[in-house]
Amino acid sequence: MGLLSKLFGKKRSLKEDIVVASEWIVTALQSSGYNADYSLESMKEIDRFFDEQNTPSGILSQNRGRIIFALGAYIGQTAIKLFGGEWIVEDKARNAEINIAVCLADGSTIYPVIKCMKRYQSGAEEGIYAYLALLSTKK
Repeated sequence: MGLLSKLFGKKRSLKEDIVVASEWIVTALQSSGYNADYSLESMKEIDRFFDEQNTPSGILSQNRGRIIFALGAYIGQTAIKLFGGEWIVEDKARNAEINIAVCLADGSTIYPVIKCMKRYQSGAEEGIYAYLALLSTKK
């Protein structure tokens, strides 16, 4: 059972939780004035979200784990839409929600939730836009 399933009491797989979380965060971001449209440019909005909301009174001060998971899901879904690929998940693994990965069509693997955790902890030097823009140069 995935993270969101536990929170909302519904039994879903982790892959299903990824889709639900991604859709949820798109709605939440858009309602807060961030453009979330599964584009490379929208990764700048994710960086802006971290810059503006990673404060003591910002959105990330509450429900941080769920939000970071959802942002990671959105980043992974965006990478799949842009570059092709698929989610690699192990539902029963320890820390499964943190270690979800995307194996891209070119064979490279990214870990979007871990990247979001680094962005949260380290700030702009762990930029999300740069993370995916680098992948676009491999295309």
